[in-house]
Amino acid sequence: MKAKVSRHAHFNAAHRLNVTDWSDAKNKEYFGPCNNSNFHGHNYELIVSLTGEIDPTTGYVFDMKELSDIIKLNVESRLDHKNLNLDVPIFKNLNPSAENISKVIYDWLRPCFNSELSLKIKLYETPRNFVEYGV
Repeated sequence: MKAKVSRHAHFNAAHRLNVTDWSDAKNKEYFGPCNNSNFHGHNYELIVSLTGEIDPTTGYVFDMKELSDIIKLNVESRLDHKNLNLDVPIFKNLNPSAENISKVIYDWLRPCFNSELSLKIKLYETPRNFVEYGV
């Protein structure tokens, strides 16, 4: 039997959803206020979960302090109080939707953990809108 451990984190960031190949009118129609040319922001809530076997010696699936440090280094330091479109290189050519942000976070974190651990990202863009990415 496996267990899942989760760490809750957060970051604040601005972004603009926009497809450069589309007209301004089509972008505004499709993305609405999220296409604001002056950007808009969210208070993102992030839950990082690891699933695996419980170590019989430590009683841990993964050390939560270490998980916290990994999230701070690999996610919060890169995204917190940033304009995703302008300040985060990967989003220069990738629309910073919640789905894409979740995938990017997953890709940044996956190398930090043993392959025997399953990783899942849950990202809340608003209290009612969230994305889950990963196993």
